[in-house]
Amino acid sequence: MEVELVGADLKAVLNRLRRAQGQISGVIRMIEEGRDCEDVVTQLAAASRALDRAGFAIIATGLEQCVTDIESGRKNGEGSEEMRARLEKLFLSLA
Repeated sequence: MEVELVGADLKAVLNRLRRAQGQISGVIRMIEEGRDCEDVVTQLAAASRALDRAGFAIIATGLEQCVTDIESGRKNGEGSEEMRARLEKLFLSLA
């Protein structure tokens, strides 16, 4: 199963990933500067949420595409049970 992100979906995911990248750089800088632990953890939590949201957006797009493929009869040789198992594994990887 290949996920194709296009247009607004692609832009939104890339923005979230760039935001997370900036937040992680900020966390590194904060640690190097000896900043307050609470501030570091708050920034780290924000980066984690940004990564989670990007992952969920990618999975949601993949799920949408899988449903479309099933409805149009293009399963690429994969049965619905196999596809369900792979999607479940993806969801659990972000849990």
